[in-house]
Amino acid sequence: MGENIVAETVNVRVEGRVATIELNRPEALNALNKDILKCLAVKLKEISISDDIDIVVLTGAGNVFSAGGDIKTMLKGIDESDFLSVMEIISELVITLYCLPKVTISAIRGAAAGLGMSLALATDYILAESSSKIAMNFINLGLIPDGGAHFFLEKLVGESQAKQIIWKGETMTAVEAQKQGLVNEVVDSNLQIALDNKINEWLNRPLQAMIKTKKIFAENNRPQLLKVLELEKIAQIKMWETSDHKEGIQAFLEKRQPKFTGR
Repeated sequence: MGENIVAETVNVRVEGRVATIELNRPEALNALNKDILKCLAVKLKEISISDDIDIVVLTGAGNVFSAGGDIKTMLKGIDESDFLSVMEIISELVITLYCLPKVTISAIRGAAAGLGMSLALATDYILAESSSKIAMNFINLGLIPDGGAHFFLEKLVGESQAKQIIWKGETMTAVEAQKQGLVNEVVDSNLQIALDNKINEWLNRPLQAMIKTKKIFAENNRPQLLKVLELEKIAQIKMWETSDHKEGIQAFLEKRQPKFTGR
């Protein structure tokens, strides 16, 4: 791999044994549309077959990790085949990220919301600035979490607490998210310094043993994650067609509280 691979929506920088992947739509708060999702999946697959890389950092350009799925895409009224295509890309991306034969870190500043947070949960370690906002906020748009969030939340906090997090859809501070078990480390000052410290710590550990442990967990859990992704895809298609989803989008655009009817 070259030292500096630049794509329109995803930047990859390789320094020694560390690859940094940067979501690069800062003007859209790194919202995840079909193009950025496809590009991210391709870059991850390139990295997965590189023997020179052991650590992968996922981050966002500008002052935000990712605001989640692209609302503008939701507004276009895409047909079912397009929607299925996006959901398939999400599934492929999440499986690739979760099973990546490298140790992975999400470095969060600003917001990590919706699908953006799902991607962070697919990594091995989440580092967040204390000022960042964490949200599994699909419910506010009349949707269910996707990107494997049902799987990751159940693994992290158990089914009962996962349901409460999903159903409430509240925005949490980084400290609140850490208390819930969703974030590994909260940084008060310089995120980059904390990230460098974690990378240096891992570079001085037996990384191949760490990666082997990860691979055992990943292979054991892969069938369940695949099943959850398929169930999320089927359910999300149904949610996409509900009145509550249409109201959630409209309320978001009008910057008001949605009036859901349960339909």
